[in-house]
Amino acid sequence: MHDHDHEHGSELSDLQLRVRALETILTEKGYIDPATLDAVVDAYETKIGPHRGARVVAKAWADPEFKRALLADATGAITAAKMFERISDHLIAVANSAQQHNVVVCTLCSCYPWDMLGLPPVWYKSAPYRSRAVSDPRGVLREFGVELPAETQFRVWDATAETRFIVVPMRPAGTEGWSEEKLATLVTRNAMIGTGLPVAPGAAR
Repeated sequence: MHDHDHEHGSELSDLQLRVRALETILTEKGYIDPATLDAVVDAYETKIGPHRGARVVAKAWADPEFKRALLADATGAITAAKMFERISDHLIAVANSAQQHNVVVCTLCSCYPWDMLGLPPVWYKSAPYRSRAVSDPRGVLREFGVELPAETQFRVWDATAETRFIVVPMRPAGTEGWSEEKLATLVTRNAMIGTGLPVAPGAAR
């Protein structure tokens, strides 16, 4: 389940080779500019994800009214708050609690909220994650180093082209009075997928 999982190394290498070949052909034919492509990838890797999602979660932690609006209509709430120029439609936010932990998966392909979390991790697109997140979410989280109480129930959300999900994790204790900017530093990509938890205050990222 981890990024260093070697089980699918050959499959991923084959995919990377196909992508490189496609890039080469499109570039040679003048359909794409390599510099533009690099800029797009860099934007999703470093400027968008997972920073946008972290800002949304931090605002939800700090502003109960925004959190209520976010859970009712995530796209509408984020748009109304004018946090970003534009986000995709059909974004759904689900909140973790002591009673329920949410996990996001895309069982058919790899639908993912790119505009909130950036580029999807390799494991998110892997067949083992896509199947086991549904059948054994507790076991999957254990492989990510997350052990939740036995009484915590799991809910698995299946993303599609029409519905993308972002998990609002529980706010860590000891963050009372923190600014949204400081809170955002605790929010990890995995926490917003449901395979991780926020960073504890004072812990190294």
